[in-house]
Amino acid sequence: MKGEGKMMFKSKMKWVGLIGLILSTFSLLVHIFLARFTEDGVSEYQSSVTIFSWRPIFENAEFSKTSPLYRRLWGPVRRLESLHPDASPRGYYADPSYRANGFIFVRIQGGFHEIRNSISDVVVVARLLNATLVIPEIQSTTSSKGISSQFKSFAYLYNEEQFMAALAKDINIVKTLPKNLKGARRKKKIPSFRVSYSASPYFYLHHVLPVLIKHSVVELVVSDGGCLQASLPPHLEEYQRLRCRVAFHALRFRQEVQELATRILRRLRAPGRPFIAFDPGMIRDALAYHGCAELFQDVHTELIQHKRAWMIKRRIVRGKLSVNSMELRLNGTCPLMPEEVGILLRAYGYSWDTIIYVSGGEVFGGQRTLIPLHAMFANVVDRTSLSTAWELTRIYGREANLIDPKTPLSVEEEEKHESWKNVGPRPRPLPPPPARPKSYNIEGWWGWVAESDNEPESTVMELRTNAHKLLWEAIDYMVCVEADVFIPGFDRDGKGHPNFASLVMGHRLYQSASSKTYRPDRRKVVKLLEETRDHLYQANHTWVTSIRKHLRRSLLDGLTEASTKSKSLSVLSHPVPECSCLKYDPTESYVNASSPSHSQLQATLGAVHHCPAWMDSQIISRSKDKESEEDLDEDDSSSSGLFFRHNGSNHESGGGEINKEEAQLEDQEEESGEK
Repeated sequence: MKGEGKMMFKSKMKWVGLIGLILSTFSLLVHIFLARFTEDGVSEYQSSVTIFSWRPIFENAEFSKTSPLYRRLWGPVRRLESLHPDASPRGYYADPSYRANGFIFVRIQGGFHEIRNSISDVVVVARLLNATLVIPEIQSTTSSKGISSQFKSFAYLYNEEQFMAALAKDINIVKTLPKNLKGARRKKKIPSFRVSYSASPYFYLHHVLPVLIKHSVVELVVSDGGCLQASLPPHLEEYQRLRCRVAFHALRFRQEVQELATRILRRLRAPGRPFIAFDPGMIRDALAYHGCAELFQDVHTELIQHKRAWMIKRRIVRGKLSVNSMELRLNGTCPLMPEEVGILLRAYGYSWDTIIYVSGGEVFGGQRTLIPLHAMFANVVDRTSLSTAWELTRIYGREANLIDPKTPLSVEEEEKHESWKNVGPRPRPLPPPPARPKSYNIEGWWGWVAESDNEPESTVMELRTNAHKLLWEAIDYMVCVEADVFIPGFDRDGKGHPNFASLVMGHRLYQSASSKTYRPDRRKVVKLLEETRDHLYQANHTWVTSIRKHLRRSLLDGLTEASTKSKSLSVLSHPVPECSCLKYDPTESYVNASSPSHSQLQATLGAVHHCPAWMDSQIISRSKDKESEEDLDEDDSSSSGLFFRHNGSNHESGGGEINKEEAQLEDQEEESGEK
């Protein structure tokens, strides 16, 4: 009986084990099935089980959002709270005519910010010429080999349906040319114009329009980051608002890109802390154009000089090859280094555990240039540390495998090869030594500098990567626009035009003008840094106060500079006053109408239109405690010992503590200085 009982027990255990194995296998298959076929739910599931490289480090678990210090560092710019987006037509605005003069087909070349600027311009040109716009073709996605056939050209980056629907009352848009015109384009029988960055309305009305009417189609090649001058006559002001509607409403990224950017934003905000977005703006073309080679002391200097020589040869740059980079830096022509931006933020009062998101597809000089920033702030992240390789690959779509094709042997060489194999036994010479490999394939992408004066042509993989960079910058763009604070390292590109950071600042000014966007004057900042170059990490109270005053004033003074320097090159970098309106609480209108802050805002932004009546119901009165929020501060001793971490009561200080009374007086001085 005992033997039979043991046998039955073992049999039951086997069945239990078998059932457990079946259930485990079934569970695994369910997870694989969900991961393969579900779009939304599984992405969140995978995010929860993925180990990301970023692990936030904070000094204190509690984070007060009601303190005066929080309002000073993260709160809205009170004087800009009355500025709201308003890009709707303000007078008679006719619907697009169904009897158009013809079709405009556009090929756009350039990077992310150039594409965005160019699309806004071509929509305005189509409206100006009463033409039907064919969805623009983005060259960097069509010329790249092996990119996904699922997403190409305009649809690789933007949502075509949203673009067409948002502009239905502005222009007629079609996805492709009619068959007869499409065939003529393939045979290159349609007239083509390579338009300049600052082409005037006169050029289009007197040169392009007659050709369009005659041939029913024209092709525009846009390669300079725009195709219409930024400043338009007063009677064409509605076209400026059309530019805003295109850039800020019609140009939405495709769903996969938006979803990933939203997840990254959610992960950034998961710790419950606000974050700063920082765009270094340090790309090779910009450094070469502005003559900033001597900021580096290695092979990067040679790479910049090589690019500058190339620009001079093509008359992109009209200066000399060798320039004094240090003198240009003192004049504010060169970008602020990440270390210098970190010093500004620490001096202003941001603690070492502040979250900083670094945007940009390329930081010239590599991660080495970001080491000082990482040393000052423990939570420096980018898109790669907040997403997985699987998530990034998913937005690329299914791409073809790239295999470098081998050059086939000619018939004669094939015959010689076969005869050599079949020849009888005889002494054979030693085979030739293998060809010397290209050093830049071993040492890095810059290795060719040591062997050649000519930069190698882009490989197929590099062309594909250039297409991927558009998606990376689209993610960075969304994160930067939604950031609690934004600060740029540079605001010009490799042609002297407003760059990625400028478009971000323009979008933030349009969408949420009161959000903190620092626009530091590089010339003044470098001067302040040079004053205490030997004691940067142990700065005194006077120097810290100067930095604070400058950064706070840059919130408004930077708008004045942008209106004079950036807006003349790109409306999207400063879309006020054309695309904004002022809105006040009626109970405060009589008080504020003649106040210094109101008059200063009018002087800074120009003649701003008052918001329409339907927006009055959305006004939220400002509370009385906000009236003095910039006159208060709390003990911020971390700003005096700028770059030391504070643990418990052990405070290392490099320049003495700033007590509460001094901090209050300091902010009062800043407030009175702004007025």
